[in-house]
Amino acid sequence: MTMAKEEHLPFTPSWLDMPVGKNVRSFIEHSRVARTVLKVIGVLGVSMVMADGVLTPAQSVLGAIQGISVVSPGISTATIVGSSCAILVVLFAVQPFGTHRIASAWAPIVIVWLLFNFCSGVYNLAKYDYTVLKAFSPFFAGSYLVRNKEQGWRSLGGLLLAFTGVEAMFADLGAFSRHAINLSWLCLAYPCLLMAYIGQAAFISQDATGTAYTNPFFNTVPPHTIWFALIIAILAAIVASQAMITSSFQLLAQIMRMSYFPHIKTVHTSKRFHGQLYMPLANWLLMIGTVIVTAVYNNTTSLGNAYGVCVIFVTFITTCMVTLVALIIWRINFLIVLFVFLVFACLDGVYVSSVLTKIPQGAWFTLMLAFILSTIFILWRFGKEQQWSAEGEDRFQPSHFVVAAENGDLRLTADFGSKQVYTVPGLGIFFDKVGDMVPIVFSQFLRKFCTRQEVTVFFHMRPLSIPSVPLSERYIIQRTSIPSCYRFTVRHGYVDEVATHDIGRVIIETLKKYVSSTKPLAGSGGTSSLFNSSPQVRAELEALTRSFDAQTVYIVGKEQMKIRKGSNIFRKLLLAAFIWMRENSGTKLADMPIPTDSLVEVGFVKEI
Repeated sequence: MTMAKEEHLPFTPSWLDMPVGKNVRSFIEHSRVARTVLKVIGVLGVSMVMADGVLTPAQSVLGAIQGISVVSPGISTATIVGSSCAILVVLFAVQPFGTHRIASAWAPIVIVWLLFNFCSGVYNLAKYDYTVLKAFSPFFAGSYLVRNKEQGWRSLGGLLLAFTGVEAMFADLGAFSRHAINLSWLCLAYPCLLMAYIGQAAFISQDATGTAYTNPFFNTVPPHTIWFALIIAILAAIVASQAMITSSFQLLAQIMRMSYFPHIKTVHTSKRFHGQLYMPLANWLLMIGTVIVTAVYNNTTSLGNAYGVCVIFVTFITTCMVTLVALIIWRINFLIVLFVFLVFACLDGVYVSSVLTKIPQGAWFTLMLAFILSTIFILWRFGKEQQWSAEGEDRFQPSHFVVAAENGDLRLTADFGSKQVYTVPGLGIFFDKVGDMVPIVFSQFLRKFCTRQEVTVFFHMRPLSIPSVPLSERYIIQRTSIPSCYRFTVRHGYVDEVATHDIGRVIIETLKKYVSSTKPLAGSGGTSSLFNSSPQVRAELEALTRSFDAQTVYIVGKEQMKIRKGSNIFRKLLLAAFIWMRENSGTKLADMPIPTDSLVEVGFVKEI
């Protein structure tokens, strides 16, 4: 019956049945140019959001403080700028206390702010000109553009500030679910903001002085509420700035995990929400940049020109990326995706073309900042790829590196000179950044010294995106083909303290439990309970105790990079910049409290 139904299906053109998403994915996977273009576009979008992290606090706080000029027209620009800078410095100074504490303290302010906007909008709409509701008809938008021609098109760039902030909504996913964000946005934030803009339009349309548009929010609030509006606006600006700072930290953490940026210290400020981070270096750099921008631009009009270009470019890049996701991941019909893409691409394109006219008026700053950040990200990723390629030459299985002779002595394999490896008392903990094969630091140590400790541990830390990992699930231990050599993997959350001063004791105690509970080897005879007291287990446990009592040595690699001879001048410049950045940036081990008197660094050079 099924076959019969399949035979009588109506004919459809073959081009409708083509797996477009599969073809797009295959093209991207097999085209180096496509992957590079996609990478550059993605990095550019991230860079522009990071540039927003500098501009948003300045724009929000400066715009709120400028409301004082409505109450006191004689106030100087220096006073407004100075007050704004002071608030920004305080905002960045409290970041070490944790974004979740800041958000909890300021959350009610957002609700009050939105409801005040809604009430103001309703008041202005009812009192002045309700006919502005006709603006919901696309006819009047088209009529406006036809009537004003080029000037109307240029004015579109000024509308971008009406929806700034949407590019940072992803930061909310660090603390809330997607459904909670949808509900709060559609049921509270969006209606309140929309009503606020409608009310301002109604007031301005009947304003006889013709000056209300210069500061529409403060000029259109209901009578006797100006001081309340000023206070709540300043507090809401601080909340908006906090959201952008948080999103900047989250983005930076993601690009560090993807190896697009050097490692910098990251502190998780909440045991409940993974996305709430604090980065000391990034925090102070953002503060310096924000204060400088506030002082230089000194008013929201010029700053808005710089701000809008980033927002619309981010939305356009987002449109392109979501289109690819819809085709490849969601597997939505190509025609539906094409229609939606063209609608949003045309809208974004009109705004992009308009905002580009503001580049000479201040928008050049954000483009320059985004270009600098993109260059750093792509340069670091390019250098890391060259480093991984060079390190891949030294990645091999333990059995390909060390073999045991008939008398039990260890020797390097023929590929590495067949030299004998001598054993000295002690415990050697080699830090392994990859977690498989032979760690490069171990292979370099043996090739240089032909010596190993009585017990060797390949120590690898694997961070997980959860607060904590239970002790029963934290450690993964494996024996290697090298005698008395273990691969020790620690799965840890972001609040777990793994590398402590007694890390050697923790490793030994965990290894003893592992050895005592290991099932008998094939052909050894006996049961598991008998094996736990067998001479083999006792000897292994004694070796662990003896090595720890003798000496514990922590061995890390000190890798130096050298540009390979024969590289062209362009490649040399890129790699030279990468090497300089690498030598002046911290490492993940720099934040670990390893006992310095037991630490050994093994230096080696890799050509890239």
